[in-house]
Amino acid sequence: MTDIHTALLGLDHPHAIAHLRTLQTLPEITSITLWDPDEDLLRETLSAHGEKITATTTDLDSVLDQDRILFVVAALRNDLGPPIFIRALEAGKHLITDKPIGKTAVESEQVAAAARRLQRKLGVFYQNRALDPIRDARSIVEQGLIGDLVSVEMRMVTTQVAVRNPKHWLFDQEKSGGGILSWLGCHYIDQIMNITQDEIASVAAQLATRSGESIDVEDVAALSLRFASGAVGTLHAGYMLSLSGSGYHNAVGYDTYVGVNGRLGRVTWSSSGTPTSIYAESSHPSWASAPRRTFDYTFAESPAYAGKQGETFMRAFIDACRGSGEPMATGEDAVRVARVVDAAYESNRSGRRVAI
Repeated sequence: MTDIHTALLGLDHPHAIAHLRTLQTLPEITSITLWDPDEDLLRETLSAHGEKITATTTDLDSVLDQDRILFVVAALRNDLGPPIFIRALEAGKHLITDKPIGKTAVESEQVAAAARRLQRKLGVFYQNRALDPIRDARSIVEQGLIGDLVSVEMRMVTTQVAVRNPKHWLFDQEKSGGGILSWLGCHYIDQIMNITQDEIASVAAQLATRSGESIDVEDVAALSLRFASGAVGTLHAGYMLSLSGSGYHNAVGYDTYVGVNGRLGRVTWSSSGTPTSIYAESSHPSWASAPRRTFDYTFAESPAYAGKQGETFMRAFIDACRGSGEPMATGEDAVRVARVVDAAYESNRSGRRVAI
């Protein structure tokens, strides 16, 4: 196996160290260069998480000029990312970045357009696509076992703003571009379009800031969705759990539900974190002997972001960089999600349903 050299751009991000752990976990990654404008943060990271880190620098050009670097991982503030992403692509680097790429769909599309023009791979960290429960749910839908899509129900509520540092840039509109929808709700928007292979065609949204904290982004959202097929859906997302702890990698910090309903059956799951089981029922003839089924999952442990399946997600991106296949979640996928989020913001402002 050829040694792979990579770089991590940005350390002042809730997921930066998680991405670093993924790179350190994969044996094919032999060296990691860290870039951040903060010298103190570079030193602290090297001291606390030094494995495989062969260089640290505040000079971005010195990173992008290294021919041996196959791809870069980026975890940057939403308003700072797009110009740096385009610089990396123009330097010939493949790029995988934390979502949502940019503050708006327009910014995200500019990065995706640069990747297409320069023929570089652009991935985005919608790692849920690598989870076995999500892949199995998609397979059940693809096989036609629930029939034509009728409706989708999604709920994603998580720990309150108060335990997530209200002064963080995530809660600053100018820096983040949005709140619960652009930071976490986006995962569920991507998830449902991935599972159903149906596009969201229009959105009507009600957003609010109800935490009582001094923030200027939405902390609760209720969306009404219409799909290209004619199916309808809902998404309820918010920072509202008061008894579930704190932190950005809190295994019990969520209350989620997804239901995908079709003319012949449905697929559902509910969990306080990564789903460990999904329930499906179908009146399709091929399931006549067992029309109701539960699929249970046990996940192997790994320090990588999203565990072993996070490793799978990253390996798929590396394979794509080497000319084999495509990333599990591409820049185009991120743009589609961003358009839905932008439409929700416009709907809330205008009081009208917004077509995408």
